Amino acid sequence: KMSNLLHLINQILQSGKHQDILSLIKAIRNGIAYGIKIRFPHALVMTFLFKDGPLKEKFRLILKATFQHAKNLAQFTFLYKLLTTSLEKSSAVKPVVGKNPWHVIPAAALAGYYVFGENNPINTQINMYLLSRIIFGLCRLGAERGCLPSEENMKGVKIFPVFAATVWGIVLWLFENHKHTLQPSLQNSMTYLYHDSNVWHNIWDFLIYNK
Repeated sequence: KMSNLLHLINQILQSGKHQDILSLIKAIRNGIAYGIKIRFPHALVMTFLFKDGPLKEKFRLILKATFQHAKNLAQFTFLYKLLTTSLEKSSAVKPVVGKNPWHVIPAAALAGYYVFGENNPINTQINMYLLSRIIFGLCRLGAERGCLPSEENMKGVKIFPVFAATVWGIVLWLFENHKHTLQPSLQNSMTYLYHDSNVWHNIWDFLIYNK
């Protein structure tokens, strides 16, 4: 019976029918899998590195963060694909290249508002990650279209080192003088690197462990 059921499922999947519905189910699956893959190791390292408390509480925090990340990605992916598919089916105009931005932007914005609109540590980190990526992406797009300077037309001037110097200069200025403005996980990382390295009592907390 199990063999017959698997054969029937494979027939449905390989038939090419119900593509839209099946893609929504696969989107949920991929959202959950990617959320677990990304968040679990990150939460594991950050919790054991920076959190104090019983082992049971640490694992509870790790699983809670992993569940929230996976759930949010699954919800967003499902909603985004559902909305864009619905808009595409209701539109008579098909874009020549890529997807219609009048479908993509409203669908993603609405899904983002619903899923990632709550101000919590997981959503803050994801939104900040995306913000840095879209700034970088928009700069590249601007350079490609001639709106911004690129290394090709700057006569040998390297832009990336200037970009790196600006980023690190600003973030360390904020950390040393306005620490509260930075995200807690970044505060913890920088405290570990730059402030905890000023404190030791013996060979053990000098080389073996931090404190």
